Amino acid sequence: MVDTFLLAKSFVTLLVITDPVGTVPIFLAITAEWGTRDRNRAAWQAVVVAALVIATFALFGQQILIYLGISVPSLQIAGGLLLLVIALDLLRGETESMSGVTRSNVAFVPLGTPLLAGPGAIAAIMVFMRQAEHGDQRLGVALGLLGVLAVLYLSLRFAGLLQRLLRQAGIDLITRISGLLLAAIAVQLVVDALRELARADL
Repeated sequence: MVDTFLLAKSFVTLLVITDPVGTVPIFLAITAEWGTRDRNRAAWQAVVVAALVIATFALFGQQILIYLGISVPSLQIAGGLLLLVIALDLLRGETESMSGVTRSNVAFVPLGTPLLAGPGAIAAIMVFMRQAEHGDQRLGVALGLLGVLAVLYLSLRFAGLLQRLLRQAGIDLITRISGLLLAAIAVQLVVDALRELARADL
């Protein structure tokens, strides 16, 4: 049997955090000069990378952080700062700087992580795995994660349809708006982490 409550809870939470619709303009901006085949390859590679990162932290997250002496708020701050750098590039329209040296690298950073497998998703999956004490609960969390990954892949796989509908002017506008929203998300991640650290010191 599967714990349907934990399945639904993990699916909805991770879906909101990863924000498949919100990642589409960013994905289109980063791959604006790419062909359809390269873009589709980047889509599934990014989702695979995100799956591996999230699954690794789901299984070994606590041990990894304890071994390295890193707290979850510290991880959240680092991810927020990295997202802020990406957001500033989007706001300035400098998407070329995010493409890196090779196209294959883009699927790993920034697409796979931190855009898809960001600090929020990592922290959430670690919390759910701590709550899952039995096999049916762990299976529910795993199925919830798989459902989110499927939605993420479909949103990136068919991002080209959105590009054809919006045309370049529309994409440029959404890119700037996405940059602003991503900057706000990045700042909020840092603020929340700082608050948690402050409470821990009290």
